[in-house]
Amino acid sequence: MLEPALLPTPLVDCTDEAFARAGVELRLKRDDLLHPTVPGNKWRKLAPNLAAAVERGHARLLTFGGAYSTHLRAVAAAAAALGLESVGLVRGEELADRPRNWSLRAAEQSGMRLEFLTRAAYREATGRVAGEYGPQALQRRWGPCLVLPEGGSNALAATGAAAIPAELPDLGERDVVCCPVGTGGTLAGIAAGLPPGARALGVAVLRGGEGYLEAEVARLHRAGYGREFDNWRIDHAHHGGGYGKVRPELALFAEEFERRHGIAVERRYVAKLLAALADLAGAGAFPRGTRLTAVVTGLPDPE
Repeated sequence: MLEPALLPTPLVDCTDEAFARAGVELRLKRDDLLHPTVPGNKWRKLAPNLAAAVERGHARLLTFGGAYSTHLRAVAAAAAALGLESVGLVRGEELADRPRNWSLRAAEQSGMRLEFLTRAAYREATGRVAGEYGPQALQRRWGPCLVLPEGGSNALAATGAAAIPAELPDLGERDVVCCPVGTGGTLAGIAAGLPPGARALGVAVLRGGEGYLEAEVARLHRAGYGREFDNWRIDHAHHGGGYGKVRPELALFAEEFERRHGIAVERRYVAKLLAALADLAGAGAFPRGTRLTAVVTGLPDPE
């Protein structure tokens, strides 16, 4: 049985001098506290997909991720709780014979079967490029299964994330709801769930995603809602060198934020979001009186 989620997640006012000087309010939407084993935006995106899997009678979930993928761990834990099998296709065949890192070890301990792919095969499996390791090959290799995309971002995931704005009271024209962006599902859901006047801002955590991520969010909107939305944008200037990279200045920012506010800051996504908002506020990118709500999408890595 999957433990219930903490809903609505806490909303915390965050008085911070860097934002106050710019006349901007900051709130933290603590989705990192949402669930003990399927944390943050992963629960939001997985919940409707898990419901669909059970309704359609699937006994196996198959998905994709890198060596430290939170998504893989979340799918593994959720599948085990629901009595489903899970398969994780991992980017990087060189990892197969190495000792498991803490993240992959946790996925296997939850019962997930891991298969390590070359980067070329991984691109084929995820559907990014055509090839012999495409969707039909996955079904032949693993049998009938519900295939979840990398990061869990599909139309159902976006509808799950759309519940976030519904938990934020009194949203209006002065509000910007913000989140980090890896695959676009959380941002797509937030934008779709906003009331008129409020806006969404995503901070890309990967390098070179300009254009691609915008197209992904638009695609998710069309797939989930049959329309596109014009109330969101993505900042591409604060990826910190690329996905998974944490530069010393970002680590220092996160440490200082933790000391000031008593919240543990996840580095690869949340720290980049908060640092970007502080930088943008200091540069006058937000009109005075703006209220920013930063969605804390996950927990720090344990190691």
